[in-house]
Amino acid sequence: MKISDLGEKELIKRLLKRSQKFQSHPLFLNTFLDDKSFKSRSDDAALIDLGENYLVATSDMLMQSSHFPPQMTAHQIGKKVVTVNVSDIAAMGADTIGMIISMGLPSSMPLDYFDQMVEGILEACKDYGMVLIGGDTNESSELTLCGTCIGMVAKENVLMKEGIKPGDVVAVTGELGLAAAGFELLIQELEGSDENSFDEDFEENSEEDFNSNDNNSLDVFKDTALKHALEPHARLEEGVLLGKTGYLTSATDITDGLLSEVGELMDANPGIGMKLHQSRIPMDPELFKLADALGKDPLELALSYGEDFELLLTVKKERFHELKKVVNEAFEGKVILHEIGMADSSGRISMIDKDKKTKILTARGYQHLTDSS
Repeated sequence: MKISDLGEKELIKRLLKRSQKFQSHPLFLNTFLDDKSFKSRSDDAALIDLGENYLVATSDMLMQSSHFPPQMTAHQIGKKVVTVNVSDIAAMGADTIGMIISMGLPSSMPLDYFDQMVEGILEACKDYGMVLIGGDTNESSELTLCGTCIGMVAKENVLMKEGIKPGDVVAVTGELGLAAAGFELLIQELEGSDENSFDEDFEENSEEDFNSNDNNSLDVFKDTALKHALEPHARLEEGVLLGKTGYLTSATDITDGLLSEVGELMDANPGIGMKLHQSRIPMDPELFKLADALGKDPLELALSYGEDFELLLTVKKERFHELKKVVNEAFEGKVILHEIGMADSSGRISMIDKDKKTKILTARGYQHLTDSS
């Protein structure tokens, strides 16, 4: 059997199971890991008990061939390695302290490219209110960046995947599918089916279906989708605020697709299911036009592609409208919580479609270490 027969998520479960066997009594665990700390090993980030607070730590590795489209600049690459790590910190309700980045660098990399990448790293650290505190460099056949982000959160504010109860509202912090559409644009450009083909399809559609204002708005939306794909942003401030309210029962970030992350929440809460409503999945109206021109299903872009970096959360039903108001006021209407469904005790993912029919879905999304990845 190969690791590709299992895939990333099952491989992590296998690692955790073995670690429980070999790390049952070390002094470190007894001193710095309480119940939540122990459970956090399968969460978005690890928690280390420091008394009134948790030190929060997470690590993500990004590789040129898997994570960086050829169209992504060195500056954007630098920003992304920081953002993907900060997103995990945000999902725990924590704020950032510092960033450690280890780099595997091809010896042929131009110095100017390296400088631009470092500039992106430093700029992103500043944007997220922290500093670069260390790292390592080594030679590698392809660019490989491994980031470790460290944060802090008061114990009463920490957010975790575990804690969902039937009846909790399921919500997300923003619209989905934008990054997926952006990546599809980049892929079609590389495949040569491509910018010219897309423009031809768009011209045909615009003549038949859209007026000139629609034409202009879709061009703008195309740029927005590309920006989401190439310059993602973590919901750090939102995560900190959500944790402080005490209204959430779980949270995670959407990196591998909405359905995949819903599955992660269900795995952390045995017996819990999620009933989603297709009509409530937040998607920009322009996404439907862009998806049509790309030959893609807009719902699939929103459900299964990932890279949105929004937060997926569950909230006590009686607190949701109050929470929505708190978020709206805190971010002056620029961040809106979207209710997309409700937790139940079915142990499965179901979706009520536009015809009011219920469909059973699987927790699909992007996954490393599979033959299809």
